[in-house]
Amino acid sequence: MKMKNLIGRIIAVAALSFAAAAPVWAQLDQYRDYKEVYRDTTVAPIVTDSGSRTELTLDPYRVVTNTFEKNWFVYATAGAHTFRGDYSSYDKFSGTLSPDFGVGIGRWLTPFVALKLEFLNSDSRGYTIYDDYHFGYGDWLGSHNGLQYKRMKTNWFDVNIMASLNLTRLYFGYEGYGTRDRMGQWMLNLGIGDSHRYGYEGNYKTEDLWSGHLELQYSRFLTKEKRASIDLKARGLFYQTNFDHESGMENMAAGKFDSNLGLDLGFTFYLGKKKDSGWGRHIYEQSELEIREREIQILKLKEVEAELRRPATIGTITFFVFYPNNYSGRNDAPIVEGATVNALDYLAGGIFTQKQFVDNDAVASRLRNGASLNGLAFTDLPTEAANQDFAIDYVPRGYEMLQDIPTSLSLDAADMNAFKDRSGFYYAPIWDGLHTWNYRIDDATLRQQLLSGTNYLETNSFGLNAHSGLETVRTRMGVDGNDELVSFADVYAALKSNEGYISRFSDEATVGRIKEILDKGIILLIQVEGLATSQDNWSGADAARVGEERNTALSRNRAQTVINWLTADESMKDVSSQIYLVNSMNNGIRTVNDPSTRGLNAKLNRSVKVRIQYMID
Repeated sequence: MKMKNLIGRIIAVAALSFAAAAPVWAQLDQYRDYKEVYRDTTVAPIVTDSGSRTELTLDPYRVVTNTFEKNWFVYATAGAHTFRGDYSSYDKFSGTLSPDFGVGIGRWLTPFVALKLEFLNSDSRGYTIYDDYHFGYGDWLGSHNGLQYKRMKTNWFDVNIMASLNLTRLYFGYEGYGTRDRMGQWMLNLGIGDSHRYGYEGNYKTEDLWSGHLELQYSRFLTKEKRASIDLKARGLFYQTNFDHESGMENMAAGKFDSNLGLDLGFTFYLGKKKDSGWGRHIYEQSELEIREREIQILKLKEVEAELRRPATIGTITFFVFYPNNYSGRNDAPIVEGATVNALDYLAGGIFTQKQFVDNDAVASRLRNGASLNGLAFTDLPTEAANQDFAIDYVPRGYEMLQDIPTSLSLDAADMNAFKDRSGFYYAPIWDGLHTWNYRIDDATLRQQLLSGTNYLETNSFGLNAHSGLETVRTRMGVDGNDELVSFADVYAALKSNEGYISRFSDEATVGRIKEILDKGIILLIQVEGLATSQDNWSGADAARVGEERNTALSRNRAQTVINWLTADESMKDVSSQIYLVNSMNNGIRTVNDPSTRGLNAKLNRSVKVRIQYMID
């Protein structure tokens, strides 16, 4: 085969492959459309310091596409295949087996889609009815259906381009950089190539063949940065049906395709620096049309007020929601039948970790013997709404509701048995295998180790979520002078009812004022700002970026949790989604130099600030 013809065919393969990949490129456009909503992501815009308006999301299906020099990889494979031609069943299966090997280079365009160029070299062995300068060699082995057959062997190499679809990430989403989530991933590879056959005796010469490629691949990554993997591939190569005979010959009752079906084991290595194997999360700009539509809504409200000539007051209510360390509530789900595990209900009246041990007898036995409780099964408790009287009311409940009374409960045998005698169950901490968490956390942050053992406790409480803590909040959090500052407990009581447990921490007059605004007023704008602290103990590679990504995600997820809580409430159902704005200041991260996660400064900045602008007669 002349070199210029081979080069021409490779160029043709590439052109056809990119044409075939056009639907894949079209699918990528969905990641640029901010109106797309995935799973539990609520579309809400962010206003940055520069004034641009963007959507709030760290959605696992949306990522920042990296520059061209990043996300390249090289790989090598070796294995064996069986040739399946028109006469492969004429004799022993072992006579159809051949080894093969391949090398390739590729680039992930997104965490979900890659393109790669591959070179394969092998031969195909089997049986044929043809002699002389055709494919057969050696003596006749026997006859089958009246036709004599002998061994055949075709040497070949194949150059192909394939599109690789990461099925695991397409279903579960991108797991993030530097995480041990989804260390094993399934991929589907589809491609087209050019197969060149060679090594025939005499003057016999064949044309090259187009080849189709189909592979199912399982890759097991070796490090959490996912820089290298061991790959197992089940692959099929398909050709027009003349690998074991000349096409166009007389009396050919042949199938449409010959194929090589096999298993390969390989190794993939990602080029470049460690961080080049990761993907950032995208923040999407909101269209000016949407911004204008919201502005028109506000103008229309003002026009209605003017036409009716009603005197109206425009004001702002501000409140903060404070969270435990490593908790946003985003991972909470209705995992208890008939009851929703709600993050805001937990903050208002939750107990300890909101978990209980499954087997009371096993706990009692270990407590008697002074053994560790680590390893015993535990499950979520239903989270009760806080506008009721709790049966278990003699222990601290809620987060930052009580002043000077810690949220963490004792793991001493006497205290646990006393609780069980009055409630019927043993409360449970959360173990990650190394440390014991004594407050509720997100599943995604379970294995993040804190700087000291005391940080796994909640030993300090300042009442920041209660009305009594407003003076501390006002002096430390920079509330606008004209804003009416209320507490999370006040807003919770106004949305639910000012009864039961929450009434201990709310102010009746303030709750009445909020209810009046919600019942009789018009909500013009709701601004939400999520905050997280700069505290992060990651000391590995790229520590600054990893810490910033973790805390930015926490700040945005905290804001998202509050938005979900507000939009789900019956009194807020008529508020348009366009009214919500999310304000992310300094990436939502505040600097905290205190190594303790229990100090006042740390607690103040693990929060969400909400400003509700309203108009009322």
